[in-house]
Amino acid sequence: KAIGESMNFTRDLANEPPNILHPTELATRAGQMAKEVGLKFEALDEAKMKKLGMGSLLSVSQGSEQPGRLIVLRYTPAKAAKNAEPIALVGKAITFDTGGISLKPGEGMDAMKYDMSGGATVIGTMRAIALLKPNVPVIGIVAAAENMPDGRASRPSDIVTAMNGKTIEILNTDAEGRLVLADAVAYAEKLGATRIIDMATLTGAVIIALGDQNTGVMGNDQELVDVLIKCGKDAGEGFWQLPLSAEYSKQIKSDIADIKNIGPRGKAGTIMGAVFIQEFIDKAKWAHLDIAGTAWYDSVRPFQAKGPTGVAIRTLLNYIERSS
Repeated sequence: KAIGESMNFTRDLANEPPNILHPTELATRAGQMAKEVGLKFEALDEAKMKKLGMGSLLSVSQGSEQPGRLIVLRYTPAKAAKNAEPIALVGKAITFDTGGISLKPGEGMDAMKYDMSGGATVIGTMRAIALLKPNVPVIGIVAAAENMPDGRASRPSDIVTAMNGKTIEILNTDAEGRLVLADAVAYAEKLGATRIIDMATLTGAVIIALGDQNTGVMGNDQELVDVLIKCGKDAGEGFWQLPLSAEYSKQIKSDIADIKNIGPRGKAGTIMGAVFIQEFIDKAKWAHLDIAGTAWYDSVRPFQAKGPTGVAIRTLLNYIERSS
C-alpha cells in the first residue's frame, strides 16, 4: 500500500499542469508530504543557491519568472547501523521545458510538463521510505527549475561556474537537465552521501536507443549498476546499461571552459549527458538513470494507465531494502 500510494503521489505530481506546478509549488507539496510522513525538509531558494555557487542550476532558472528551488528531504532511521553513510537520490525537476533560447518545436511541447518526472520520482520514493522505515539513511535532492526563453535566459555560448568550481560552456540551452543535476549531485556529496543515484528525463537519444521498454543506466561503479539492474528485474522494471569511458568524456571538453554541455551532434547523446554529470561526482559511487523513454506512456497498457508511470520507484526501494 505504501509503495502503490507513493507511486500515485508521484504520478499526480507529474500530471499537474505547469501553470500550477512550478518549482515553488513543487517544494510546497514536498514539504507538506514530509510533514505528514516524518521526513526532514528544506528548500533552498535562489539566494542560498547563489551563496553556494550553484551557477549551473541558476543558469537554467534565470530565464523564468518562477524562481528555482533545491528541495532536500532527509530520512534518518531510528536504528541506523553504526557509521551508516547516507544514500542520495537526486532528481531533475524541470517543471516545464521550452528548451530556452534553443527553443523546442511547438508540436509535442505540451508533454514537457513531464520533464519533472525524475524529481517527482525522488519525492515519491522518499515518501515510501518514510513509511517503510529501512535502517539506512537516505537523502532526496530535487533540482527544480522552469526553462523559459525570456530576456534574461542563458544564451548558447554563455559560460557559467558550477558549485564544484568547474566552468561550463553552454552550447544548447535545451540540454538543461544536466546543468541542474550538476549542482545537485555535487551538493549530495557535500552532504555526505557516498552513493548517489540520479534520475532524469534527460535525453531524446535514450528513446531512440531503447524505446519505452528499458531505462538507460550508466555509472562509475559496476557493482552499483549491476545491483540496480537486478533490483529492477525483481520489480518488473527494465534497465539497460550503456558504456562510459574516458574517450566519451573527451568529447565534452571545451576550448574555452572546462567542459561543454553537449557533445558532437548525433553521437551517443545519452552517454554525453551521463559523462557531463559524472564531472560533478568526486569520490562517491554513482549511477545515472535516463528515464526519458519510460517516465510516461502515450497509450493505455494492461498494467499501466496512460501518462506518467512512476518508473524506478519500486527499483529504488528494492535497492534501499538491500542496503538496509
